[in-house]
Amino acid sequence: MAGITLADLRAAVPDMTSEVAIKGLAGPVDVMRDAYGVPHIRARSADDAFIALGFVHAQDRLWQMDATRRRGLGRWSEWVGPSGVAADRLARQLDGEGAAKRDYDALPAETRGMLEAYATGVNAFVARGVFPVEYKLLDEAPEPWRPHDAIAAMRQRGFLMGSLWFKLWRAAALRRIGPDHISKLRYDDGGRDLLCVPPGAEARRWIATLRDLAPAIEAVAALGSVDSTGGGSNNWALAPARTAAGRPLLAGDPHRQFELPSMYAQMHIACDAFDALGFTVPGVPSFPHFGHNGHVAWCVTHAFADIHDLFVERFRDNAGLYEFKGEWRPTTRRGETIKVRGGASVTVEVVSTHHGPVIVGDPTRDAALSLRSVQYAETDRSLACLLPMLRAKDVDSLFDAARGWGLIDHNVVAADTKGRIGHLVRAIVPVRPRINGWLPVPGWTGAHEWRGNVPFERMPRVVDPKGGAIVTANNRFVADEHPDYLVTDCHPPYRARRIMDRLDALPVASLPDMVSIHLDDLSLPGLEIRDRIAAAAPKTSAGAALRDEIAAWDGHMAPRSLAAARYVDVRRALTRLLAERSGLSRASADALTKVPPGVVPLIQLWWTLPALLRADDTALLGGATWPELIAAATDEVAATGQPTEWGKRHRPRFSHPLSQSFPEATTLLDPPSVDVGGDGDTVWANGALASAGVDAAYGAVARYAYDVGAWDTGAWLVFHGASGHPGSPHYADQVPLWGKGALIPALYAWPRIEALARTKQRLSP
Repeated sequence: MAGITLADLRAAVPDMTSEVAIKGLAGPVDVMRDAYGVPHIRARSADDAFIALGFVHAQDRLWQMDATRRRGLGRWSEWVGPSGVAADRLARQLDGEGAAKRDYDALPAETRGMLEAYATGVNAFVARGVFPVEYKLLDEAPEPWRPHDAIAAMRQRGFLMGSLWFKLWRAAALRRIGPDHISKLRYDDGGRDLLCVPPGAEARRWIATLRDLAPAIEAVAALGSVDSTGGGSNNWALAPARTAAGRPLLAGDPHRQFELPSMYAQMHIACDAFDALGFTVPGVPSFPHFGHNGHVAWCVTHAFADIHDLFVERFRDNAGLYEFKGEWRPTTRRGETIKVRGGASVTVEVVSTHHGPVIVGDPTRDAALSLRSVQYAETDRSLACLLPMLRAKDVDSLFDAARGWGLIDHNVVAADTKGRIGHLVRAIVPVRPRINGWLPVPGWTGAHEWRGNVPFERMPRVVDPKGGAIVTANNRFVADEHPDYLVTDCHPPYRARRIMDRLDALPVASLPDMVSIHLDDLSLPGLEIRDRIAAAAPKTSAGAALRDEIAAWDGHMAPRSLAAARYVDVRRALTRLLAERSGLSRASADALTKVPPGVVPLIQLWWTLPALLRADDTALLGGATWPELIAAATDEVAATGQPTEWGKRHRPRFSHPLSQSFPEATTLLDPPSVDVGGDGDTVWANGALASAGVDAAYGAVARYAYDVGAWDTGAWLVFHGASGHPGSPHYADQVPLWGKGALIPALYAWPRIEALARTKQRLSP
């Protein structure tokens, strides 16, 4: 096992000033980096721009790109050993390699050309032979980058996000609490939903009745006995009539689990066809999620559209046949071999029905779960949207460019220099029964099949809404009564409501107002739970004192707050009591919760708790009452000693993916952290995982704010830095700013870029 030193870290940082000759370039390309190491690429043609982007991505993030590709293709175990096998098995079952090749072949010629140019640039850097330090640690070398690898990398970044995990959770919970209470296991909606479309509308949820759930319950029961997710995003836009400058304002922040390097890299690319700036996804050309091209700006949040279905399949003849509509059809089978670093290879047999591959259970024992996902089941042409997005001139043409995007579902919010703002749900959603959204459904009846997709023209869209504001924060985007079934589960509306309240309080808004919203730390459910705690009757004097301390709290998850930390402790204790009294803590042993990355009952119940409290629903409490459990939780927390400020307890740990495998390198790979406020319910969404502690595990991995049209006033940030090299000064130089909510200039005007550039590099034919 190779070791690394500080000298190795520094030696791995590539030269970013010398001229480089790249075969395939038609003309020279200039790469200028600003004070934070952010690259600004200027080429003559689009082909040259994408070659240069591939080269620059590899300069800054080659190891990350390679790691993302390996995860997407089911080859992560080759680097990290047995800990990667479970995820690799799922990637192989879904055939990430085959899906990427299939999708590449179906792309239009101009998109394939973009991916080929990008791969040329990546491989030009690889050929130089100076590799990131992680390769020395692993004693490995990068493999050539193939054009279809960009598709695998993009798919991995949205890998099975959303509805799959809710369905697995409810299926596991069903076997603990029975069907009468299963409809309660949905994320808290604040009592009523705040809808994205139309902006600010409210509607009650459709609640599955026991009769509606009966076929799905029968399907889950067919599995028999079995041996023993966080994140989100905010974005918002204001119309010119509501802004000081008379131009649209657009801002937000994507939330993900903290990873090193960050999912996003700041980038600016210009040529004769476009001049675009935004957050790139290393391994993928262009700006799929966040960017502007001088005419229109766009940003996304996860929409939580239901794009994954689970089918309970009945098998016989050692999984050679499966039942469908009274007939027995042959399964398809193939073998996969996973190479494991430091261990024996693992052989995986993949058994599939027409719905998709089996991902849970043993089909040789009569029943198992198959997965049909928009991300894998059908040919995807998402990357064909990228070039039209770069050429879009306004909100309408940007939205039209989204036709065919299916790799993950998004709320796309956009604003243009004509003064328009808009919101589009960018997704491919299959047409099928609404009940498919709740649980695994019977695969043998034919009653739950996909019948094409919801037409693009019917996907929710709003342009220039009355009121002049758009806010999305993973809240429900349409009511359950919407004519097309699109969504069952989503995040609570607290962040969206708080952002809208902040916007409504502004007589006229400015760019600094938008930036200030990023760090809003008021917890709306915290205020509700505070009032329940204030009414409790703890049995101990210490518990009573803690009750009084929380009762006086203002609801802000501020870094210096002691009461905020105590509120979280009581809520965690109460969630554990709910899990124990309901029996749902035992669902963690269910195979349905083991699909990587797994479903954790405490995390699910953390989000369900406020709605149960609000309804005073005691059905899952085993005869106890909420006042009794709140008092018990308060006494429990009061006995744990002196409190610590929320920011110090809530500090995230920035952990490199190889730190666990190479603990001796941790101090070199993991940058220092900072105190942070907020939590998963606040706009400053530094969320903890209820099962693991209170340190922030996910939050804003980037922030941005644009005065649309006055582009050089724009500002942005990524949570650690522009570089993926631990030896680079730009590996963690944005962390202190990230902790304070400050942004750095998003330089766009080329004379200013040239004047402020810290390094310049010429790429030549």
